[in-house]
Amino acid sequence: MSTEPSHEPGHASTSRELATDEGVLRYHEAGDGPPLLLLHGSGPGVTGWRNYRGNLAALAERFRCLVLEFPGFGVSEPTGAHPMAAAPGAVLRLLDGLGIERADVIGNSMGGIVGAQVAVSDPARVRRLVTIGGLGVNLFSPGPGEGIRLLTEFAEHPTREALVRWLHSMVYDPALVTEEMIEERWAQATDPDTLAASRRMYGRAALAARAAASARSSAPPYWATLHRITAPTLITWGRDDRVSPLDMALVPMRTIPGAELHVFPDCGHWVMIEQRAAWESAVLAFLTRKEET
Repeated sequence: MSTEPSHEPGHASTSRELATDEGVLRYHEAGDGPPLLLLHGSGPGVTGWRNYRGNLAALAERFRCLVLEFPGFGVSEPTGAHPMAAAPGAVLRLLDGLGIERADVIGNSMGGIVGAQVAVSDPARVRRLVTIGGLGVNLFSPGPGEGIRLLTEFAEHPTREALVRWLHSMVYDPALVTEEMIEERWAQATDPDTLAASRRMYGRAALAARAAASARSSAPPYWATLHRITAPTLITWGRDDRVSPLDMALVPMRTIPGAELHVFPDCGHWVMIEQRAAWESAVLAFLTRKEET
């Protein structure tokens, strides 16, 4: 029996599939109105549904919400590419497959980076952009942050205890890490294919290889291209984020033209969960604001 409140969209009733030339994309759809694409972050047992299920009731009152499951995280079919490399293409395949020319985009952490990349490379596809932590580069704090180091620890030695340590790094209030959350995350994070993808992203060898490739490459890092974003952008951040510390917000806040930054107190990396009502209020005000003529 479902424990979801009756007024909230349910998992089964919102589940959708889209066959593409690179495998099946799975997503959740709720509400009517202008299209709003929601992109999840990374980490053990993550899904778009788990990131945003609590926000759909409010957002679906005004928008056609599409919660994409990125390939490589155990829900959509993997493409064979690195999950972060596959993600922008998955966004475009979903939009094209659904006949959507332009959408508002919300992205948490990795999802915010992907949304920014699409806004840079295909500016006509993104009307407005909202990011939740994760976007930018460490200026004053050590990098990678505590939460990323704990991700590496889990990828190398996937124990239940390591998962719990990582989950606690994501939040300001440890009471949010319930037994139910731990169990559902553990079940998916330890799936062999999902764990292999996690190691490709956060294993020590993968991080070392990425650093070496970056040192050899003449291409700028993504955060150095943020000035090319033309979509109005709202950057949201938890003041107490231990995964992507707040100083990371300074570069995108300063370089994205006209970007706004909203910082939420007593809040970690999952702003949309830990400060749900305040975050929804700020985001809906931004997305429904009349465009200047």
